[in-house]
Amino acid sequence: MRSLLVLGTVLLLSACGSKGPPVPDWKTDSANYIERFKKAYLQGENTLADLHFKKALDATSGAGRIAETARLWLIQCAVHKASLTEDSCEAYAELAQADANAEDLAYYRFLTGKWDQLDVKSLPGQYAPMLKAAGGGAPPFNAVLKTTADPLSRLIGASILLNRKQADDDTLALAAETASDQGWRRPLLVYLKLQETRARERGDTAAQTQLAVRIRLIESTMIQPK
Repeated sequence: MRSLLVLGTVLLLSACGSKGPPVPDWKTDSANYIERFKKAYLQGENTLADLHFKKALDATSGAGRIAETARLWLIQCAVHKASLTEDSCEAYAELAQADANAEDLAYYRFLTGKWDQLDVKSLPGQYAPMLKAAGGGAPPFNAVLKTTADPLSRLIGASILLNRKQADDDTLALAAETASDQGWRRPLLVYLKLQETRARERGDTAAQTQLAVRIRLIESTMIQPK
């Protein structure tokens, strides 16, 4: 099963087969703008990200679609968590009271740590092994992350491990290099700073120096998020 971050776009564009009726403009617009939002946010372009997200919301809200609008808020929450930005997913939860599908609800519970209420069968497939690993199952969590193909899902998994205070140096290194490979400056900057802090705590001056240079390079290209 695909990541909800990808699946959300697919669902927004559902019923768009070549033999079916034309895709409504609101679906196309919403799907396009939420993809632009994700890219801008992960690159640390706050103003542009906010603009794209508002346009995505305008498309689904203007069509009076509760579930699709809720899904946009859920995708935003997931992207925030991938960047270690605090988000309780309240906007999604409020709309989901009126209309929610099982998969979105399971993903919301996964993101917010409500695992005792989670229907694993409805969870996007790559996250089920993370649930098992976080509970002490085999293989270990970092091994699961390494085999997670979708880079954004990998970052979400790393963020959950951090929130559970189970992340180690390997987790931070994997998350940092995942963000670096994609050119996602926002999460990369956060993870490099976490690595720098740990290097300082263990007295590793060589690692501190290298990390400080990487951080400086990134900061020179972006306005740091508040």
